[in-house]
Amino acid sequence: MKASEELAELARSISNSYLDDWRKQGKPVVGYICSYIPVEIFHAAGILPYRIGARGCDTTTLADAVMAPITCSFSRCCLELALRGEYGFLDGLVSMNGCENMRRMCDNWLHKIDTRFFHFISVPHKSDEDAIEWYKEELCMFKESLEEFFSVTITNEKLQNSIQVCNESRRLLKRLYGLRKRKNPPLSGAEAQNITVMANAMPIEEYNRLLERLIDETDSREGITKQRARLMVIGNPLDDSSYTRTIEELGGLVVTDAACFGTLSFWEPTKLAEDPVDGIARTYLNRVPCPRMPEKQIARLNYIKEMAEAFDVDGIIFERMLYCNLWGGETMSLEKDLQELNIPLLILDREYISSGLGQLRTRVQAFLEMIEGG
Repeated sequence: MKASEELAELARSISNSYLDDWRKQGKPVVGYICSYIPVEIFHAAGILPYRIGARGCDTTTLADAVMAPITCSFSRCCLELALRGEYGFLDGLVSMNGCENMRRMCDNWLHKIDTRFFHFISVPHKSDEDAIEWYKEELCMFKESLEEFFSVTITNEKLQNSIQVCNESRRLLKRLYGLRKRKNPPLSGAEAQNITVMANAMPIEEYNRLLERLIDETDSREGITKQRARLMVIGNPLDDSSYTRTIEELGGLVVTDAACFGTLSFWEPTKLAEDPVDGIARTYLNRVPCPRMPEKQIARLNYIKEMAEAFDVDGIIFERMLYCNLWGGETMSLEKDLQELNIPLLILDREYISSGLGQLRTRVQAFLEMIEGG
C-alpha cells in the first residue's frame, strides 16, 4: 500500500494499527487536548502522546446530557467518543487552560470516566520572561508527575533526543507543504489534512518513516491541474477532512492552512538549548500564536499574510465553529484586516459534524465564482 493511502486509512478513525501494536507491547498512551502541551516531554518518558480529536463522531447524544448546547460541538464530540468508550486505550489525560469549552469537556471526562492519570498545565497567555519562567515551572511539575506515576526517569539527554525526533517530524511536514507551493500541487488539501492529523496519533518514529516514504512518492506525482482557485483554510480544529473534501469537490484547492491540527502545531521547530525545558518553554510560547494569545493578534495576522503570499492563495476560508469563544472573537479584526490586504475571505459558521453540506456547497460555490470574476 502506498504511504498516502495508508495514512488516509489510518486517519479515518480514532484508533489505528500502530497504536494497537504500541499497546500490545505494554507501552502507555496519554491523551492531550491542545498543541501548547509539549509532545517532547511525553516522548522522553516513553509515552505515546495522543491528540484528542473527534473523527468519526456522528451524534452527541451522551455528551449533550452533560454539556450545554451552547458549547462548541468539537468539545461535545470529543466527550461523546470518550463516553462511548472509544478512548479506552488511554492511560491518562493532560489538560490545560486553552479554551473554556475544552476545559469543561475535561471536567466532565474526569467526572464520568475512571481516568488513571490526569495532569493540568497552566499555560501563560503571554510570552515575556516572567511568563516563560512560569511555564518552565509548570513543565517541570508535569515532567515530575509523569516520572512518579509511570515510574520513569526523564533526563536532559532524553529530552534533547526527543526534541530532535519531534523536530524531524516538523521538518518533514514542512517539506511536504513545500510541494503544495507548486502551480499544480501533487496532493490535495484533504490528503494533507489526514497526514498532519496522524502526527499526533501514532508513534513518532513510525510516523517519520511513513512520512519520508510519502514525500518520495508524492514528489513524482502528476500535479492537480483542475483547480478554480488556490485556497487557505484557517480557524478551528480540523481533524476530519470531510469539509475540506467538500470544498475541493467544487474546484477550490486547499494549498495551506493556519489551524491547530495543521501548521500552527508544527511550523516552528523546538529550540535546542542547554536546558531543554527552557528551550521547550520558549518555543511553545513564541510559536505561531492561536487566538488564546490575544495580544499576539498582529503576529497571527502577519503569519496568515505570509502564508497566503508564500502559497500564492486566491482566497481564504475561515471555518468558525459555532460558540467558539476564541476564534469567534477573532472575526471582526480578521475580516477588516484581510479586506485591507485585498485578500478575499469567506467566513463559514459550522458545526463539527458534517451537516448542512448543501448550504456549505452553495456558499463555497459563490465564493469561487467571486474569485473567478476578479
